[in-house]
This record gives sequence, structure tokens and C-alpha cells, in this order.
Amino acid sequence: MEDTIYDRLGSANLKLLIDNFYDFVFEDERINHLFVNTPKEVIKQKQFMFLTQFLGGPDIYSQSYGHPKMRARHLPHKITENSALSWLQCMKKAVDTLPISTELKTELFNCFPQVAIHMINTPES
Repeated sequence: MEDTIYDRLGSANLKLLIDNFYDFVFEDERINHLFVNTPKEVIKQKQFMFLTQFLGGPDIYSQSYGHPKMRARHLPHKITENSALSWLQCMKKAVDTLPISTELKTELFNCFPQVAIHMINTPES
């Protein structure tokens, strides 16, 4: 059996991560405007499905929405380098809230920087 981050993290901790992450995001004036057009619970459910798959769990996102194509899905939103860094700061704070080992926190967080940087689609003004 494969030992994925999803397996070691578990569904309950993933849900906790997402709940805490979006609490931080919606409080962050640098990026909360990027999330105003969709209800928070819908955003959280999609993120749970995506991260389940992204971290090595079942492909529940693809089953519901097709291939993730995350960059294409984010193109309608103006994402700057500062936006990506703010997103990463919120994710780091959320990861740090989890009742998991320091090693797993580091491994989990390290999944995100490259993806966040890849989502940048707008230069700073």
C-alpha cells in the first residue's frame, strides 16, 4: 500500500486544514477579494476534493469536475506574486494549526509553493 501525504494526514486533518486556511484567507485583506463570488462552503468543498487528490488520495475532484487544470481555472482571477505569497502565508498558518508531526507539517507545506507561484498570472501594479 502506498504511503501518501493524504494517507498520513487523514481526511479529518485535511478538513481542519481547509477550515482554518479559509478562516485566514477571508480575514486577509490582501487576497479575500479573490474569493467573494462563490460561497465559502462551496470553495471549501472543492478545495477538499482537490487537495484529497493532489495529496495522493482518491481522485474525487476529477470525478466531479474533470481534470483539475488549476492554472486555467485561476486565469479569471488576477493573481500577482504578492497574492501568491499571501496565499502561502495563510496556508503556512493553517498547516501550523494541525495536530500532526513537525515533519509532516513541513512535507505538507512544501507541496504548495511551486503551485502557488505557477498560479501567478498578473504583474504587480
